[in-house]
Amino acid sequence: MDFIVAIIMGGIMGWLASKVMNRDASMGIFWNIVVGCVGSILGRFLLGQFIGGGQLRGDAFDWRTLVTAFIGALILLALANLVQRGRLR
Repeated sequence: MDFIVAIIMGGIMGWLASKVMNRDASMGIFWNIVVGCVGSILGRFLLGQFIGGGQLRGDAFDWRTLVTAFIGALILLALANLVQRGRLR
């Protein structure tokens, strides 16, 4: 059950990050899920110690976990923009 919740939350965080970074038109649901899940791991690794929610097996609906996942997805999309287009956008 935790795996399904992680995929759903990853998809939502990836979709929200793609909306903020204006990449929603170029991404499908699969890439939203990938960006959200990988960004969640990245955000928890980078920011988990500062605001909490750093455990990968923590509460999926804790606000700190959601914030770190969202920021991680934004960072991942910014890096993808930088590599793909040569600018952050």
